[in-house]
Amino acid sequence: MISAKTLFEKTENEVSKLVVGKSAQLKLITSAILADGHILLEDVPGVGKTTLVKAISKALGCDTKRIQFTPDLLPSDVIGTNIFDRKTGEFKRLVGPVMTNILLADELNRAIPRTQSALLEAMEEKQISIDGVCEKLPNPFIVLATQNPVESESTFKLPAAQLDRFLICISMGYPTAAEELEMLKLVGNSIDYDQIQSVSSAGDIEEIKLECNSVFISDEVQNYIISITNATRENPNIRLGASPRATRALYRIARCYAAISGRNYVIPDDVKELAKVVLGHRLVLNSEAVMVGKTASSIIDEIIASIPVPPLKENMFNE
Repeated sequence: MISAKTLFEKTENEVSKLVVGKSAQLKLITSAILADGHILLEDVPGVGKTTLVKAISKALGCDTKRIQFTPDLLPSDVIGTNIFDRKTGEFKRLVGPVMTNILLADELNRAIPRTQSALLEAMEEKQISIDGVCEKLPNPFIVLATQNPVESESTFKLPAAQLDRFLICISMGYPTAAEELEMLKLVGNSIDYDQIQSVSSAGDIEEIKLECNSVFISDEVQNYIISITNATRENPNIRLGASPRATRALYRIARCYAAISGRNYVIPDDVKELAKVVLGHRLVLNSEAVMVGKTASSIIDEIIASIPVPPLKENMFNE
């Protein structure tokens, strides 16, 4: 079995054949996948969200399917349905594209709320229900969703309950001039996904998860996580703070992030680096904070700056 660090390094090497300068985002996505969490990519159109997701899926060697969300997409188009077979006189079960390891939900916010909710059971319970009959989804099952925040026509805002199901929310950002020049050299004419080689499999990922679960996280670091999430609930600028699910999410991904970094223990800097991407999309600011230009990101910065960082001790590194 390869280690979490080796998995990331090999995946980064393959993805870099098509995607330039997104190592930080790739590290976060790989950490989230090992933490068994879903990922939301939120950015303007054309910055490579879909390309990155497809490249990662192929490099990890997992079964993957893609759904282009549109206003006329129905829940049955996502999870499947039962259809009547005239030849046999019986109903035949057709499972939708959700039955996969990595589901690329492209432009999720373009679908109507009813269709968006079809993913909720799959994301949280790792199962689907068709006419009252439940069926388990394969392991791993990860939703990698994209949404374009600048769109206003034919879009439907994701509800807080669904946003809370995403372990992290990250942005791609615009490339630098040098990165964009390299991009033209690599994929200027076309994007050739065939050049990406699989470096692992679904079975490998399940085994690496066990390695991540053994990463040590001291009481001091756990209390540091709780202090940050509690502060979001008490901050006067925040109407809806981080839920206990968010606390667990930060705990889980911190272990995977440490493993990918080549450590078998979590340090406070891991938590500080992950706080924004784990908590930012879960917070709802009050109207006064929005009017003065505050953002979830800026408030989290203020919270982290106000909480004492636990000093590094020997018991942070060993059980």
